[in-house]
Amino acid sequence: MSEVTKDILNKEEYKFINLNENLADNIIYLTLSGSIGYGTNLDNSDIDLRGVAIERKENMYGFQSFEQFENIETDTVIYGLKKFVSLALKGNPNILELLGTKDEHILYMNKYGKALRENKELFLSKRIINTFGNYATAQLRRLQNALARDHYPQEEKEKHILATINSQMNHFSSNYTEFPKGSMNLYIDKSNKQDKETEILMDIHIDQYPLRDFASIYSEMNNIVRDYDKLNHRNRKKDDGKLLKHAMHLIRLLIMGTEILKTHQINTYREEEHNLLMDIRKGKYSYDELFKLVEIYDIKFKESSLSTTLPDEPNSKQVEELLISLYEDYYNMK
Repeated sequence: MSEVTKDILNKEEYKFINLNENLADNIIYLTLSGSIGYGTNLDNSDIDLRGVAIERKENMYGFQSFEQFENIETDTVIYGLKKFVSLALKGNPNILELLGTKDEHILYMNKYGKALRENKELFLSKRIINTFGNYATAQLRRLQNALARDHYPQEEKEKHILATINSQMNHFSSNYTEFPKGSMNLYIDKSNKQDKETEILMDIHIDQYPLRDFASIYSEMNNIVRDYDKLNHRNRKKDDGKLLKHAMHLIRLLIMGTEILKTHQINTYREEEHNLLMDIRKGKYSYDELFKLVEIYDIKFKESSLSTTLPDEPNSKQVEELLISLYEDYYNMK
């Protein structure tokens, strides 16, 4: 391991890195992530450590397996190389941002980790239009739903729940068998329940639909309603900080996604927008002002989505060749 890592790795709470057989000398890349990586950390912010380890031969050829390691106490996640590359190809924001952290935030990087960073553009494609957009939408819906629970009448709250479900249903076709057009209709109408004037109702007319897909879709819709209802019991003072943090990440995702679409560059540390993001986190904007900001950055994101020169899909063949070369060189050195 590099001398640079000693400050962290010599601490008692990080000893697991050198003691775990899947980590230790198999690690090829370690970087600070989270709020420190974005430049939005406060004095009491946690240290988020993320990394990549090449799987041992036993994991690749034997009965053992290794996809990722997590240590909750230190908020450390280390991915197996194959899983990391697979998620990067899908345009996962949490993975791509690890390849764009500042040089001074890299705790350890050998030639294999360097190869990943130097080839990060191979992972970029128009898939990020959906991944960054969906992540941002999820943050927005979470914020809107929380505010709706606090301030809106019941009918307005139901509209927010329905909007969240409809937004999620737009993406079901990529994960489950698509519903025949017009087979499921969700709407708000008068309720027969004493505690509600209106509620979300549904009409379903469907034949020969896979049961397991339907169960999964129902579970996702149910989770949206359940999570929304939990907000009724939230600690307002404590959770306002969380809501502002969600709002900050929503803006950050749109800014970062727009930049990738335009420049094909991944810059995790948001130096230019630092003051804006910190003002959002510290509550200097009203929620109405935040929603206007979201609208502005969402327009920029959509405009960049239409004009980007990124390929429709990443070059999986080229990435596979890179992956094979890393494994062959690593195992030959053992």
